[in-house]
Amino acid sequence: MASTNKAVIALLLLSCLVLLVSVSSAANSTTGLKVGFYRKSCPPAEAIVQKYVNKFVFRNPGFAAGLIRLHFHDCFVRGCDASVLLDGANSEKQSIPNRGSLRGFEIVDAAKAELEIRCPGIVSCADILAFAARDSSWRVGDIYYEVPAGRRDGNESNTLDPLLNLPPPFFNATQLRDNFARKGLTLDEMVTLSGAHSIGIAHCTSFNGRLYPTVDPTLDPNYAVFLRNICPAPVANATGPPSVNPTVNQDVITPKRLDNLYYELLKQKKGLLTSDQVLLTSTLTSKIVLKNAQNGPAWAKKFAAAMIKMGKIDVLTGTQGEIRENCRLVN
Repeated sequence: MASTNKAVIALLLLSCLVLLVSVSSAANSTTGLKVGFYRKSCPPAEAIVQKYVNKFVFRNPGFAAGLIRLHFHDCFVRGCDASVLLDGANSEKQSIPNRGSLRGFEIVDAAKAELEIRCPGIVSCADILAFAARDSSWRVGDIYYEVPAGRRDGNESNTLDPLLNLPPPFFNATQLRDNFARKGLTLDEMVTLSGAHSIGIAHCTSFNGRLYPTVDPTLDPNYAVFLRNICPAPVANATGPPSVNPTVNQDVITPKRLDNLYYELLKQKKGLLTSDQVLLTSTLTSKIVLKNAQNGPAWAKKFAAAMIKMGKIDVLTGTQGEIRENCRLVN
């Protein structure tokens, strides 16, 4: 028993040491980021990314939501190192939160292909993602912000990591707060970034628990009927994913516009995911929701600041990592 206790204590001490090193490196790694990072080494870098974002989003506004989500899923897993872009049977792409639902890879590929012709080996895939998320916010929400750049690309991608780091759609407010806090983001920033759900779609499996077997009382009854007409009831004793998994717009008012009407929908009990509606029903976050609903320009300003901060999570800079030639493969 004594040896077991010593082993446990040693493991706890090691965990604390790893955490301290992790926090220290995260704090120091952002020093290599700066606005205009490619001004001399690749002047057209940001314009090239913006060109492809505009081209694809013009064809399908849903790509804007996809690129913002792609940046979020990248930064919350191993930091903003473009690990989410790597292909492989055991990569993050194949993890349950990502498989079949992430969009925008072809936009990153197109931008990277031209950048490698114009400025070979200079612009990282991680920075392309950060620029693309900003350009998407501008394209569908008139939300513009300068992106500090200088990120480098990681060379690891693991299927398990998204499950350990991304907040699932059934989290309550306390769990959401703690999840974002582990990434250095505040409660207000968590609620503010959730406003990105004013664009994009969600699969029925992400919220079916609110519809079946009984309707979640925090869900508007008429909205529930609408959703049930789209989303079939789960099959009892199913051993795998459903063969049919329809999608629904996350915002039924302005589904192609990044705006603060997301918070108005929460007031109407029309938040799609549990993790959406709980922001209003929880006393922890309800006041922030109401403030964001009242003042669109103020929310937009906070959203831009939170995106900048999120883009600095555990970045690789300097000589860390690499600059991938192909965003889907390590060099």
